[in-house]
Amino acid sequence: MPSLVDLSPLVNAFKIPDLKRRLIITGLLLAVYRIGCYVPTPGIDGGELARLFKQVSETQGGALFGIINMFSGGAMERLTIFALGIMPYISSSIIMQLLTAVIPALEKLAKEGRAGYEKMNQITRYGTVVLSIIQSYFIALWLEHFQGFQIVMNPGLGFRIITVLTLTTGTIFIMWLGEQIQEKGIGNGISLIIAAGIISRIPTAFNQLYAMIFPLSHRTIQPFTMIIMAVLLVGVVFSVIMITQAIRKIPVQYARRIVGRKIYGGASTYIPLKVDQSGVIAIIFAQSIILFPATLASFIPNPGFKNLAENLVRGHFLYTAIYGLLIIFFCYFYTAIVFNPNDLADDMKKHGGFIPGIRPGTPTAEFLDFVMTRITLAGALFIMVIAIFPDFIMAVLKVPYLVASFFGGTGILITVGVMLDTLKQIESHLLTHHYEGFIKSGIKGRK
Repeated sequence: MPSLVDLSPLVNAFKIPDLKRRLIITGLLLAVYRIGCYVPTPGIDGGELARLFKQVSETQGGALFGIINMFSGGAMERLTIFALGIMPYISSSIIMQLLTAVIPALEKLAKEGRAGYEKMNQITRYGTVVLSIIQSYFIALWLEHFQGFQIVMNPGLGFRIITVLTLTTGTIFIMWLGEQIQEKGIGNGISLIIAAGIISRIPTAFNQLYAMIFPLSHRTIQPFTMIIMAVLLVGVVFSVIMITQAIRKIPVQYARRIVGRKIYGGASTYIPLKVDQSGVIAIIFAQSIILFPATLASFIPNPGFKNLAENLVRGHFLYTAIYGLLIIFFCYFYTAIVFNPNDLADDMKKHGGFIPGIRPGTPTAEFLDFVMTRITLAGALFIMVIAIFPDFIMAVLKVPYLVASFFGGTGILITVGVMLDTLKQIESHLLTHHYEGFIKSGIKGRK
């Protein structure tokens, strides 16, 4: 009887010297990142900081810090050297993508191939440094002037300079680790670092869940609820995998061209249009906007901000409705930036390609825009459901948000996407060396 879990692909991965080396390098670099998440920033009272974050987490403004803390793998609440995490780099990358769509010089640079990519990447790095300096400086000011807490041992210019240098250097080092994983390891380095930070929160979530089950005399969660949670988790992961991988295939036919005695073209292929083009970007944008009033209200004692924040509370209908609409809007917004049907139609026309039944040029662009608009709606609705599903789990099953967050939201989308991408890269190495990969062929009995 065949085993339910086939570990032979994993064993085979360590039989290939190059793949084995890449896997070990990736593991070691991720271990360095996790160690750095526990090295504290100088001049901070850890006890007072923990008390502060406990208080902040109970306010609506704490939701934004919860997102930052998730991306930093818990380093933010301990204010370690990696407290900013990779968020400044992500923000800089998103800003560059937005600017590329509106600034012709950057758009031209993006089309210059490898050389253009290197220049764009360099600009993104400079942007990361600038954002890190700004964020770390305001964090230092915030810690110095938070009323009722003596977090900073020796406040002043010296502490601010040390904090800026420490946190900025930490972010640059994380960015370097990501590039090393990308070059010498396996998988997307930046994405793996984010996923490692999210996965590192699983033991804490299990600990909270354990505290709700034991002791049995004071149990706050029933066995039937646990079964429901397990079924829902499997269903969420399965659906995320399906939508993440889902594409709409647009058939493309290339006309035959006779040059001398040679015949070129005549091949048939397809354009894969992703149903979920934006991924987690739409959720990040929507969360940043909807949590902004609450974050300001926690820092600025203004009655107007306070009233607005009280009406935008997680779990309330107004919050959920605005959050869902923002996600749908940013799904379309981001798709419009990264997908240009006019450029795609022009490239197809230059190379003699056409969609059967559709004239080349403007009609092709209109058809691609028509299809993309409709499949984006399906992807946007799915992302919206996944984003608000943790709130539903938290409200109905009465579990902490850290536990509920593994049933949807940004964390599950990133983790599943990164794992799929990494497995695909390992799969390609295995198939190149004539080993059977993780994805089994449907054809049996082939000799």
